[in-house]
Amino acid sequence: MASMIKGPGIFLAQFAGDAAPFNDLAGIAGWAAGLGYEGIQIPVDPRFIDIDLAAGSKDYCDELKGVCAEAGVEITELSTHIQGQLVAVHPAYAPQFDGFAPEALRGRPEAQAEWAAGEVIKAARASRNLGLDVQLGFSGALAWPYLYPWPQRPKGLVEEAFAELARRWRPILDAHEEVGVDYAYELHPGEDLMDGTSFERFLEAMDGHSRANIAYDPSHFVLQQLDYLGFIDLYHERIRAFHVKDAEFNPSARQGVYSGFAGWADRAGRFRSLGDGQVDFVAVFSKLAQHGYDGWAVLEWECALKSPAQGAAEGAPFIAAHIIEPTPHAFDDFAGGGVDRAQIRAMLGLGT
Repeated sequence: MASMIKGPGIFLAQFAGDAAPFNDLAGIAGWAAGLGYEGIQIPVDPRFIDIDLAAGSKDYCDELKGVCAEAGVEITELSTHIQGQLVAVHPAYAPQFDGFAPEALRGRPEAQAEWAAGEVIKAARASRNLGLDVQLGFSGALAWPYLYPWPQRPKGLVEEAFAELARRWRPILDAHEEVGVDYAYELHPGEDLMDGTSFERFLEAMDGHSRANIAYDPSHFVLQQLDYLGFIDLYHERIRAFHVKDAEFNPSARQGVYSGFAGWADRAGRFRSLGDGQVDFVAVFSKLAQHGYDGWAVLEWECALKSPAQGAAEGAPFIAAHIIEPTPHAFDDFAGGGVDRAQIRAMLGLGT
């Protein structure tokens, strides 16, 4: 039988907190299992994982896996979205991202980038110790403030931005190569890697690095009005992770893609809980199954209207209902008959 998508899984980042059961691995793993999830995607957060210890100790990683197994789930991937973001930050955004870094590095963007690169590399080693072959996160951004070409961009600005992004990520991805782990970039507005064109530009700057891959999330493509199904056809060989997240785009006479600085609840494009938006998940799961994706389907819950508790509770059965069990044979095999070459040639009007 062909490979099958695994799931349902849940990304823990939006649910982590300082109160039980969301403040330690055992508690949140048990909570997720109780909702019907079979896997948890773990952000590199000290409440859930000591990344220094995990990078160097398989025994420690086996303990983490044991905690999860006891709760009834397994680890799907590690997430370094926050750390990946800090690999490349434009000065305009440095004050907003300063809180992502350790307190000792506040106000020191170059030191933050060096620290972040080291953390992503540690997470690759930890992934290998956990028996995982992919982690996911953000690329960071240098060119994002210049996305819209007005005022006119100086010639070479975008090329230089991507050359620098590649310079920062190459040693990180080389370290991934050493341990046999892929990095799946979540293509996301606010990052320099936000669609197929920008990913291809980065890949070219990275000389096609085999460890540069994609975390597929159709919600970000709905908000960009991108063909999220055709995207799978184009890039399925690089899709190594899958966030199941819904969104809707309802343009009006007042606003469109940019939404006039409105808050999330009032934007033309906004994230929704699974089934409440416009993503055709039947088609998404079908496309991924058609192309042989056998990774995890992981809920990333974000919604401008619905509570996280309701969104999480509804997510597991929604994903489970969409996972396709591949057929072991063609549906019309029953109508087939035994034939030989002579019969085939006779059917074509050809001599023996």
